Amino acid sequence: MAGEQERPEPQTATGMVARSIDEFVHQLRGFSDRARSLAGSATSRLPLPALPSPPGAMSAAQVSAIAQTVKAQRESISAIRAQLDAFDQQLGVFERILEPIVEWSATWAQLEKAVGDFVRPNNGEAGKKPDA
Repeated sequence: MAGEQERPEPQTATGMVARSIDEFVHQLRGFSDRARSLAGSATSRLPLPALPSPPGAMSAAQVSAIAQTVKAQRESISAIRAQLDAFDQQLGVFERILEPIVEWSATWAQLEKAVGDFVRPNNGEAGKKPDA
């Protein structure tokens, strides 16, 4: 490992990043190889995932695409919330409209019951049909 640290560094920042990524992937491979050898027979029962080949990192375009997707999904959730708020307001208005109709319907049912006793010609006779 000391030989790896004494290598001359590339002159550009891009070269430094690429070298850092390569070193990270190399170290990760070494760690997974050591862990696999320590696990012994467990590796035969549990398959270990394969590491990506170098450079082992996503490109800037891929990261940008993921960021755009996340932003679009959050905007979509925001739009859905706005739609749900509008729908909730509409249901509230509908509920307020229905309240007097429910009261009127109950009053009408009471009136029909009271007037129905006077209108029925067979009130109190044996041939009267039973109320359901």
